[in-house]
Amino acid sequence: MIKTEDKLMMMPGPVAVPQRVLMAMAKPMINHRGKEFSAIYDDCQRISASLFNTAQENVSVISGSGTAGMEAAVGCLNNKDDKILAIENGKFGQRFKKIAGKYGNVVPLEFEWGKSVDLAAVEEKLAAGDIKTITMVHNESSTAIRNPAAEVGELAKKFGAYFILDVVSSLGGDDIRIDDWNVDIAVTGSQKCIAAPPGISVVAANERALAEMENVTTRPYYLDLVAYHKSANKELKETPYTPAVSLFYALQEALKIVEEEGVDKRIERHFLMTKAVRDSVTALGVEMFPQLNEVSAYSNTVSAMKAPAGIDAEEIKKAMNKRGVIITGGQDDLKGKIFRIGSMGATTPTNIMTTLSELEQVLYDMGIGEETGAVMDIAGKTMAKLYE
Repeated sequence: MIKTEDKLMMMPGPVAVPQRVLMAMAKPMINHRGKEFSAIYDDCQRISASLFNTAQENVSVISGSGTAGMEAAVGCLNNKDDKILAIENGKFGQRFKKIAGKYGNVVPLEFEWGKSVDLAAVEEKLAAGDIKTITMVHNESSTAIRNPAAEVGELAKKFGAYFILDVVSSLGGDDIRIDDWNVDIAVTGSQKCIAAPPGISVVAANERALAEMENVTTRPYYLDLVAYHKSANKELKETPYTPAVSLFYALQEALKIVEEEGVDKRIERHFLMTKAVRDSVTALGVEMFPQLNEVSAYSNTVSAMKAPAGIDAEEIKKAMNKRGVIITGGQDDLKGKIFRIGSMGATTPTNIMTTLSELEQVLYDMGIGEETGAVMDIAGKTMAKLYE
């Protein structure tokens, strides 16, 4: 049995955390109302803003997972009777819908998981009138689909709606341009493409959204983005309530690694590694899962594949785990039907090659394909630029 600490984490989050990020968490506690913490916060805010492509002052950092950020965004922007158009085509769109139901009047727009968002249907709902807010997931990691954020943002602008976008599994691994896309609030988490431990949410809210929040009487207390925004933009930057200092150390270090690599290079690495998985798995005769139209695209950070006929995807996951590679399966109705491989964070081309080699062997043992090593050649060619 391979020990957990020796296994290769190839899930779509949480991801393996670089050693220097882990070591950063071993630093001693500091005054979270002092200059040293302010400098840490400033780094987190500044580098995150460059990933969101927005102004630094729009960014707040919250001790809490991405779901906390999602709840903060919805809860601070909407009163109980406000209509929220919740777009769902996967697990995390469904989560957004459930959160919205706690704070507003949900108007659900549901698509089959793994199918594209129908922009005509979005426009029809907005044209019916009285929609205050739209929620959508940019990178639906449950189905490995990238939803049309720019196009939905245009519709939000056309109808005067606020647009909240979940970029939890794409920020740091895909091109995100929230100002250009008319996104009012965007939310990410620390544990995916940024490659820090779980437990931090980063939220970017523009002036329009922040001004509207002042009119919301039911804003949550701990997750009040107005309070976070004010604290984040003091001369000494801080959080309104006691932060998870060790996780801030980790986030700062992880974001420094992002900055050192360069955002464009990091995005390209994610793209080529994910494409290598798809190219190779397709060559093995395994079918990709999402059913996409021209306005959607495959995820830049995670791949989803259908289990071959007669095989439970959970068995593929278990067999890979025994071989030292941790992947994941489908959620809810997709459990047993698909398996997923992440290409996030600090994942390297070598990690991809190892994963594909083990997957080829697992499938061969299950009677799928041949044990030829062809996937290595295919993946190597796809990722060749990363070796230059």
